[in-house]
Amino acid sequence: YLARVAEQDARTLRYAREVLDAEERARARAFRHGRDRDAYVVAHAALRNVLSVVTGVRADALALTREPCAGCGGPHGRPVLSASGVHFSLSHSGGLVLVALAPAPVGVDVEELATVKVMLSAQSALHRAEADELARLPAYGRPAAFTRAWVRKEAYLKGLGTGLVRNPALDYLGTGPSPADPAPGWAVRDVLVPSGYA
Repeated sequence: YLARVAEQDARTLRYAREVLDAEERARARAFRHGRDRDAYVVAHAALRNVLSVVTGVRADALALTREPCAGCGGPHGRPVLSASGVHFSLSHSGGLVLVALAPAPVGVDVEELATVKVMLSAQSALHRAEADELARLPAYGRPAAFTRAWVRKEAYLKGLGTGLVRNPALDYLGTGPSPADPAPGWAVRDVLVPSGYA
């Protein structure tokens, strides 16, 4: 499911805030910038609305909890839907929200195209073969290729339930137009998103 934050009017944003639980509302209030707050609210309301359709439970009545963190065991790991066989993943970047649902663990990520500064600061997240692929590209092709590799990695790590606790450089997912499947039992697919995102 894909949503655009900018397409939400004041009434829709008010409704979106109403379906969030108390913890989500508190997190939304903590954002300093209105754009970030709106993106968070739209993303979490979209997730709740999609899950509501699948489960038949009202969006504001869904019991979302967190798994233990893969790194420290704290209560801030991957979000899960209590008492359900539905797995989900949520991502938002800039003005875009992406939600994935599956009967098995799933991960999704969306990002605005990386800047040169971001690419330089995150080079260590690339698998050696991905770094080599990137180096062979002309400069104008690197932002899209880097961003493709990054979103594939983050989606995979979300699916695993580790997030960035696992070193993203361990897994080869590729920078080219077709992703590589990182491990047996896992399939990575690119999703069509608007221009300027991967």
